[in-house]
Amino acid sequence: MKNHINSVYIVGLGAMGSMYAAKLQDINPGLVKIIASAERIKNYQSSGIKVNEKLYEFNYIQPGDHTCPPADLIIVAVKSPQLASAINDLSGFVHDDTIVISLLNGISSEEQIGEKIGMKHLLFAYGVGMDAVREGNMVTYSNPGRIVFGEKEDSTDSQRVQAVKELFDKAAIPNHIPTDMYKALWFKFMMNAGINQASAVLKAPYGQFQQNKQAHKLMLMAAEEVVTLSHQVGIFLGQDDINEFTRIVDGLGPEGKTSMLQDIEAGRKSEVELFAGTVIELGRKYQVPTPVNETLYTIIRALETSREIN
Repeated sequence: MKNHINSVYIVGLGAMGSMYAAKLQDINPGLVKIIASAERIKNYQSSGIKVNEKLYEFNYIQPGDHTCPPADLIIVAVKSPQLASAINDLSGFVHDDTIVISLLNGISSEEQIGEKIGMKHLLFAYGVGMDAVREGNMVTYSNPGRIVFGEKEDSTDSQRVQAVKELFDKAAIPNHIPTDMYKALWFKFMMNAGINQASAVLKAPYGQFQQNKQAHKLMLMAAEEVVTLSHQVGIFLGQDDINEFTRIVDGLGPEGKTSMLQDIEAGRKSEVELFAGTVIELGRKYQVPTPVNETLYTIIRALETSREIN
């Protein structure tokens, strides 16, 4: 196991992936490589990527490029519909000590990646509190949020966790290592079920959930169904977690938008299956009613389908 991370490969150059790629490139231009198809690389290179008005020309590699050595750290920053192809793209750059961090929403991407490359490579992780938005080749953010990460079990003394933390600290990437990483994943799942879905249905930026009491109520109603389900799997989210959720939302830029709202506005397929879809599935499994998430699921799928019809 290496004590220091000298190479980082990133899969996914959306708002979040671009933001972290920029921060890492700022400390060392040779540190970061972006894994992408030849077509995507051509598009990226023709226009460049601007992050908060600064132009970045990243180093790119294609999947299966055997001239590139394996990575010390791979960050997966795609959306759920692209996960299967992303797993294939990154698998050729994994060696025995490679660490893989998935920043996907939901509570299942680590297992999906682990099935292909082995769970030993995975640290569990999620991003929270960032308000990055990508439009074309422009990424803007006012709050970088933080990456919460660790071993699935107690991770504060893990050598590889400390190596990743050292890198993030050097790159000014805010981060946190919880003592209970799996509960932390469920906390992010609760947040996504609340803010992502309510924002998509209401087509509302963060400011609406900070000032509009009814929007805030809808957000919490969806989140509270996840709190109830968490007790069925021994996680036990509670009111303190709801309060922290509200605090995080209140700290976001009022004009910022969730990733799901951005997907709906752009006519892209959303991650509703990861959120309400999973809540509904778990509700049926444990015989827990989930009417709010069922309603949100129906509305979001209707929005997606209407774009397909038109």
